[in-house]
Amino acid sequence: MIQKRAIKIFFVLFIFGLFSGQAQERDSLSQQFLMNAEIRPRAEYTSNYTLPPNTSADPYFYITQRNRISMQYERAKWLIKSDVQEIHLWDKENSRSKIGSLNFYQLFLETKFKSVNIRLGRQSILLDNGRLFSDAPWAQQGRAHEGIRLMKQSERFSNDFFFLFTRNYNTEFEPAYSPVAANRYKYMLVNSFSYNSKKAFSFNSISAVDFLESTDSEQLYTRATTGGRVDFKTKNWNYTLNSYLQFGHNQKGQKLFAYYFQPEIKLSLEKSNWRLGAEIISGSSAQLSADHSGDFDVLYGVTWKFNGNMNVFTRFPTDVGSKGLINPYLFTTIPLHPKLSIRTDFHLFYTQYHLKNELNQNVKKFLGFENDISLKYNPIKALEVNCAFSFYQSVDSMKYLPKIQDENKTAFWSYLMVSYSFNALNIKRYKNQSN
Repeated sequence: MIQKRAIKIFFVLFIFGLFSGQAQERDSLSQQFLMNAEIRPRAEYTSNYTLPPNTSADPYFYITQRNRISMQYERAKWLIKSDVQEIHLWDKENSRSKIGSLNFYQLFLETKFKSVNIRLGRQSILLDNGRLFSDAPWAQQGRAHEGIRLMKQSERFSNDFFFLFTRNYNTEFEPAYSPVAANRYKYMLVNSFSYNSKKAFSFNSISAVDFLESTDSEQLYTRATTGGRVDFKTKNWNYTLNSYLQFGHNQKGQKLFAYYFQPEIKLSLEKSNWRLGAEIISGSSAQLSADHSGDFDVLYGVTWKFNGNMNVFTRFPTDVGSKGLINPYLFTTIPLHPKLSIRTDFHLFYTQYHLKNELNQNVKKFLGFENDISLKYNPIKALEVNCAFSFYQSVDSMKYLPKIQDENKTAFWSYLMVSYSFNALNIKRYKNQSN
């Protein structure tokens, strides 16, 4: 019943979005070929906690570099896009660089049928604020999915419907730097609907049904996630509420009922922006039976954007021991110059339910706090420089979770990243241009 009900929700939302408005027409270009090149090296230093690719050394220093070439050929009714990327890795154990990944970040064909755009192939997916589906722009490999996307858009409404799948990807290169290797579903249906009043109110909804292979057999389990975000804006204030329910069965075959909740207030001033909010990601209480779970999975969104730059809590439910996470936060952004800004993020972390010690006794819910300080500098249009310093001050409770190596010491992480991106080719031909 749950599977049939979840699939019905999808098609109702998609049909409603499909006929909500008229699609915007393309311009009068007859043909266009674009080629963009990007070089993005990044140096990182970690101490006292585990962050891939480091699994044992401490402290750990390494450098990654992403080289990406993006090409797009477009005609009146269709386009082909290709993003080829190569990621190099230098670390303590390798005096020379090694290739972490070499593959396509994106490779798709998009065509237009009446008022609906259809995209087929490997593609990045960014929905709403990136909490459930993000293209992971900070990660060197990014994140992509493979399948079919149907897109309908008007002035105030938009609707995207996806049929996605995974397959046995090549394991020759490091999976940590593949844009698709982390996808856990066998098949997935997604519908994203949004409405923007162009004034003070906007609404976004996402519904997803993923079919998961069992951890110990070839059986498929069905899991549904549905919810959305409402947003109200005034002159200086912004109020938003993001919430989702998750139900069905997880990969262990457990019956699932979980939730996600995020209220936030934002104040925009002339010389600063302030965001105060909290995330509640549900976990499993001790009273739940072994065949039930309350663990919410944040699917394929970005975690550093919401739970701290250090990614101490990024894999749910593993990184919180299936006990859920409560994360009050305060973000402040201050422009120091038209080309330079500073941002500081402050997080408190609590489990929703108590972890247990060696004697099966409850330990404190408080896990510690994190502070992230970052700088962004754009000296010219094609060049962006980012650097950050973060620290996590843990407490005794963190000894029962897998990320901090010594809970009595402060964990550090810092990075320096330079991104240089430029247009190598831009060839246009218009309809009235002679052959």
